[in-house]
Amino acid sequence: MADSGVVVSAPPAAARPRERSRGRLPRGALLLAARKLGGALLVVWGVVTFTFAVARVVAPDPIGLLVPPGATEAAREAVRADLGLDRSMAEQYVIYLRDLVTGDLGTSFGTGRAVTDDLMGRLPATLELAVPALVVGIVLGTALGVLSAVRRGRLLDHVIRVVTVIALAMPQFWLGLVLLSLFYVQLGWLPGPLGRLPVGTPIPPEVTGSYVIDGALAGQWDTVRQALDQLILPCAVLACGIFAPITRVARSGMVEALRSEYVRTAHAYGFGRSTVHRTHALRNALLPVITMIAGGVAFAFTGAVLVEGVFGWPGIGQYALTAVEQSDFPALQGFVLYAAVIYVVLYALVDLAHSLADPRTRS
Repeated sequence: MADSGVVVSAPPAAARPRERSRGRLPRGALLLAARKLGGALLVVWGVVTFTFAVARVVAPDPIGLLVPPGATEAAREAVRADLGLDRSMAEQYVIYLRDLVTGDLGTSFGTGRAVTDDLMGRLPATLELAVPALVVGIVLGTALGVLSAVRRGRLLDHVIRVVTVIALAMPQFWLGLVLLSLFYVQLGWLPGPLGRLPVGTPIPPEVTGSYVIDGALAGQWDTVRQALDQLILPCAVLACGIFAPITRVARSGMVEALRSEYVRTAHAYGFGRSTVHRTHALRNALLPVITMIAGGVAFAFTGAVLVEGVFGWPGIGQYALTAVEQSDFPALQGFVLYAAVIYVVLYALVDLAHSLADPRTRS
């Protein structure tokens, strides 16, 4: 073909599409991550500051709980100076933040030990109670919610909804007392609120911190059996508070998914009922359930204060309850920081899970 003599110039550099650099994260993703991290740190700082102020303004003076009633004023002031409570609020706050940055949560007024050591020492007990309750609550709540949506308007749906409403309405401490009265006092089938093991039961050598697992590893099967018996009632009460909200959210999400156009299209293409429910509807219905599960996990690890108190369970929840009763500022602040970090981390993971499950939520 003959040359027409027209020279076609290349587009200017500013008009050329930019090639993405391989192996690098987009700048927008880095800014989004930095913004989320900054927001998370701001939330933790706000919670810590609020708790610091409330613990010192509203709570009673801990000196009255730590010093004998007949002690002189000089003895009281000496204890106050030793605890650093003779300083101004601003000084105490600056010292607390400085120690917090270094990982020092202070010393508990009640135990005389470092708050970090107290929390770590009680964490295995909370884990042993929270993990099975979470498994039961999440599996049961999701299964009942999906089943209720699939059987919508039938007898099974009405039964599940009534049970869910009752579980949501019952205070957990009241449910715990009722179960103790029934299964311990009247029937004698299960042990009472004695903690993780009955008095006199040998504690297995510590490997994981779980009496059930450590007892099995050591071959102490009687300890394993008694530890499982002690778990049944508090685990049931805690799981009841987890499964009920998950059931409601799972049912609502599944009902909405079953009404959607893509489910009707899948039925029109001849896919089987179970395939449509499992592959098309369930995946979209689980998006709000993920958020509710995160709340359930945080509740199991931080909100089971009354459950642990009713059953004498020596976990972090009971530690917080004792701190409130004794006006133990460092212990209470350590628990609140622990709870705030758990909530912030969990809901950051929820954002990530949503972006993986639904690309439309990515930004």
